[in-house]
Amino acid sequence: MSAQSIPKTQKQWVVKDTEHGFDGMVLEKDAPVPQVGETDVLVRMHGASLNFRDLIIPRGEYFFEQKFPVVPGSDGAGEVVAVGPKVTKWKVGDKVMTLFNQYHQSGPMNPRAMVSGLGGVIDGTLRQYGTFDQEGLVRMPSNLSYTEAASLVCAGLTSWNALFGLKPLKKGQWVLVEGTGGVSLFALQFAKAAGAHVIATTSSKEKGEILKKLGADHVINYKEDENWGETVRKLTPNGEGVDQVLELGGKNTVRESIKAIKYEGVMSAIGLLGGEMPKESIMEPLLKVFTVRGVYVGSKDLMEDMATFVEEHDIHPVMEKKEFSLDQLREAYDYMWAAKHFGKMAINID
Repeated sequence: MSAQSIPKTQKQWVVKDTEHGFDGMVLEKDAPVPQVGETDVLVRMHGASLNFRDLIIPRGEYFFEQKFPVVPGSDGAGEVVAVGPKVTKWKVGDKVMTLFNQYHQSGPMNPRAMVSGLGGVIDGTLRQYGTFDQEGLVRMPSNLSYTEAASLVCAGLTSWNALFGLKPLKKGQWVLVEGTGGVSLFALQFAKAAGAHVIATTSSKEKGEILKKLGADHVINYKEDENWGETVRKLTPNGEGVDQVLELGGKNTVRESIKAIKYEGVMSAIGLLGGEMPKESIMEPLLKVFTVRGVYVGSKDLMEDMATFVEEHDIHPVMEKKEFSLDQLREAYDYMWAAKHFGKMAINID
């Protein structure tokens, strides 16, 4: 796309405040296409994906840094259409994905990276064109569509960081994933591709069958088995427990997760789907000799590793069958809030 063919205006969504919930979101139809700075890359967004985070920001329920007004959305993929004069990493025509925390380039989380979340502090992806620093983008896996690639940005990278960021998962180890949200489904796919064994929990027989088709070695219905943590442990060799737990339920699941984990295992605390902080004592990791770590998505280095792995193993994200256009974003929010989806929610920006 030549500079002459890049439009002056675009469509973009803006979250104005947290006082009006989803009604505080506005579709601007003549917003300016952002200018390209010296190290900036202008991306024509083609696909985006929604996360629970996107829903709770306009509702005032998000607990990390944010500013208003802001263009929502962390997950995006598209094509580079212009680059700044000092850009060395990208060229026009490259297919790229956004990095969730724009300043989290490598290594552990740091204060600067903590306040660089797309769609929270920095204008995000739910628009036709976006400028991003050249370091805030990652090459898109060649085996994925734009919406599939976009879905990797938050849920995919969070799962990858949980499994490989601290104590990398090894072939033959055991992993517990909870539920059928995006993070859990990615973790199941990544762990199986890495040669690990996966135990999954769900409340639905139908969803359990899908988990088995994705490769889960064992599926436990937690509504039928209230003591599912002990059941998980008994399924592992010598009843030692799982090497890794992706803990998403908070109050509702952490007690059983502790029963399931082995000595020196790693519990990645990712979500609070139970709605409250768990009341378990900080002494639990000492008494059971395991590590608890908070996971806030991941670095660019980890995302690049994940993209290579996805391409090498031809992994395709589990996507919700119903797709929405950019104009239909409000309907998409309502659909997801009502929990009508299964898999990652796609927004087509074409």
